Amino acid sequence: MPGRGLTALRAAITAFFALDGFLFAGWVVRIPDIKHQTHASAGALGLALLGVSAGAVLTMTLTGRLCRRYGSHPVTVVCMVVLALSVALPPLTRSAPVLGAVLLLFGAAYGGVNVAFNSAAVDLVAALRRPIMPSFHAAFSLGGMVGAGLGGLVTGVLSPTRHLLGLTVIGLLVTAVAGRTLLRQEPPVPPERTPASAAEQDGGAAGRTGGRGLVVVLGLVALCTAYGEGAMADWGALHLQQDLAASPGVAAAGYACFALAMTVGRLTGTALLSRLGRARTVITGGTVAAAGMLLGSLAPSVWAALIGFAVTGIGLANLFPVAVERAGALAGPSGVAVASTLGYGGMLLGPPAIGFMADWFSLSAALTSVAVLAAVAAVIGASTRRALGG
Repeated sequence: MPGRGLTALRAAITAFFALDGFLFAGWVVRIPDIKHQTHASAGALGLALLGVSAGAVLTMTLTGRLCRRYGSHPVTVVCMVVLALSVALPPLTRSAPVLGAVLLLFGAAYGGVNVAFNSAAVDLVAALRRPIMPSFHAAFSLGGMVGAGLGGLVTGVLSPTRHLLGLTVIGLLVTAVAGRTLLRQEPPVPPERTPASAAEQDGGAAGRTGGRGLVVVLGLVALCTAYGEGAMADWGALHLQQDLAASPGVAAAGYACFALAMTVGRLTGTALLSRLGRARTVITGGTVAAAGMLLGSLAPSVWAALIGFAVTGIGLANLFPVAVERAGALAGPSGVAVASTLGYGGMLLGPPAIGFMADWFSLSAALTSVAVLAAVAAVIGASTRRALGG
């Protein structure tokens, strides 16, 4: 594929990553409003949010097969259309069970599109032979920041129904433009592999001598990271509004601070990895995130909590990309699949777990679990220093 075609393809895939973060953030900043309109307790809301998790997990197990049969590009477009349409449905519900059913569809689309456009991005990275994957994840974070910031601006002006319907329109327009590029171009074919690299891509000796076990451990790092992302997305605004008496606009800014910090962290991730190496990046990032989330969840003031959220975003920013990249180096595409599935599972299963713990203890106490898992990621980084490498 000519260089200009690869550039256009990269721009289109980046647009889908950004749109995904934008739509997801637009939904999460309205969760307090949806909770109020459905009269749901924290536990009932947690069960409803489990619909996102269940839908995503079910779809993730099928999307890989769909991508192999039909190609990652058309699957990306179809899933994004469904995601854009389904984001408008939660404000139409009036009970937690109905909300859970709607979120099942939303989660199915969300899980499907994440697998599909990550597959498209992997093909492009292999063709370009350049480590550009962090830029795609930075686009997701930037989209989340913009979506949360916009949500904070309109939350006092637009009802959830009008706000999320507007997101549907934006999502369909962006999909129409970026989707044309994906549908007109086949996934790029990577350069011919040497026998050694082919063996590595198929798992090679690493998979036969314990490498697969290490891939699962790296997947746990991704899980610990994504658990924090999901918790911040679904519960950060509610914590600020409910526990610290923040206004709806300021509460929405909590996720925006987190997303902005994560975006900055990922944009500077290449330089950080060059300076520290993988192992020290994981250890440092996990430690910083743990300290930031303790501040964010236990601080007595809104502004201290916002600072904690930002520190958490910086700490978590590069843990997921490092885990997925190293898992791929050890076991090829199967390693990437395992680490990514565990990671997205943490993002989607974390929020319901927070809801249950909030009912048992308090929301601020439940959010400290993010700090605990970030510390676990740092410990894993220290214990697998040699395997992570430089």
